[in-house]
Amino acid sequence: MTSTKRVVLCVVLAFLAAIGGVFVGRALLPQPKQPGTALHEVLHHKLALDADQQAKLKVLEDRFAVQRRALELELRATNARLAEAIEAEHGNGPRVTAAVDQSHAAMGELQKATLAHIFAMRQLLRTDQTSQFDAAVVKALTDGQG
Repeated sequence: MTSTKRVVLCVVLAFLAAIGGVFVGRALLPQPKQPGTALHEVLHHKLALDADQQAKLKVLEDRFAVQRRALELELRATNARLAEAIEAEHGNGPRVTAAVDQSHAAMGELQKATLAHIFAMRQLLRTDQTSQFDAAVVKALTDGQG
């Protein structure tokens, strides 16, 4: 076997081993949960919402999905402006500082909207449902900390 063939064979075997490693890793290791997954699980599957609650929740969720998307787009735009400012100033100059402030403001608006959505959902619940919902909210906010 020539040295070129050996190199090609090694590259192919390394590639196949890498693919195998990714496959085994995905199959054996737990996937990280997305933020808010536990809250969604509680709200939709553990609280036994009645038909009226489910209908009102659907309206809230549809409305918030549009609002969240708009706020996320604004956040992406502020990040792009921050990148432009960093590229222009190559340091922590006035444009970078202003872009950071704009980015923080956009993050704050997204967080405020998310909290307003959570509180609006809570208002749909009966008193026997709120403690489990509240616990899921606290868990969602503190998961991975500590």
